[in-house]
Amino acid sequence: MTPKPVKNGYFDIALMQQLGKLELIARYVVEGFITGLHKSPFHGFSVEFAEHRQYNPGESTRHIDWKLYGRTDKLFVKKYEEETNLRCQIVIDMSSSMFYPAPEYNKFTFSAYAAASLLYMLRNQRDATGLTLYSDKIDEHYPARSSYAHLQLLFNSLQNKVSGFELNRTTSTAEVLHQIAETIHKRSMVIIFSDMFENQTNEKDYFSGLQHLKFKKHEIILFHVTDKRKEIEFDFENRPFRFTDMETDQKVDLFPDEYREIYRKHIQELKNKLAVKCLQYQIDMIEADIHDGYFQVLQNFLIKRQKLY
Repeated sequence: MTPKPVKNGYFDIALMQQLGKLELIARYVVEGFITGLHKSPFHGFSVEFAEHRQYNPGESTRHIDWKLYGRTDKLFVKKYEEETNLRCQIVIDMSSSMFYPAPEYNKFTFSAYAAASLLYMLRNQRDATGLTLYSDKIDEHYPARSSYAHLQLLFNSLQNKVSGFELNRTTSTAEVLHQIAETIHKRSMVIIFSDMFENQTNEKDYFSGLQHLKFKKHEIILFHVTDKRKEIEFDFENRPFRFTDMETDQKVDLFPDEYREIYRKHIQELKNKLAVKCLQYQIDMIEADIHDGYFQVLQNFLIKRQKLY
């Protein structure tokens, strides 16, 4: 029997355990709704100009560069790189804050299952996929390839990380994105899963990694992953709480009602700055509340993307 999602839009924990591996869950997700789309929501970059070569008499004139002929009075043919499918690098934040709020289902779990679904779908389209996991540094990096063995490697890497986490792992998103921009030499789609919670005193540095990727002509999709009720709305009952920063272990004792409005205002300012920068750099940003479930978030994103392209 085909497993069904629960009402919140994602598999419940018991069902996840029953299915076992990420690959199996990803297959059910993809076959459940993504393949219902009539055309692929992702598109490759077609052929790309590589260089000129001298025209040989008798061959087709279709690719002659007539503008160059007008300047040089010589016949040259445009030479193109072989047409390729889309190349996609999925980048997932693995800092400690991504494992909030619970061991069994958290922001990283959400990201891993959503990423696995996208990897499975892209591989079915014969696209090349890669995976980067990072915290304050790049922990694992697999360049984009299209083989089935490579896909298994990516699934295994994600599977190993879902089961546990380490406290006090900080984030260096900007630095990592700079490294990725220098590592990926061919124009690609870069899909990032992160809560974008990072201690940054210099706002310019905070967004510079995203800008670097765009400068390299990569297409960027950012899933801004949060627990909306707790992290954005600060919806805690008004009793004494001790809040602990999972990345720095810093602790603070307070009554939520006394700081809720201040907190919400600060978080909204951060979100607005991120949204403005994404708009400025032409980055597709998706607000991903983990309690909406990766089924619903992916479905909304893919349908929207299909309409745009």
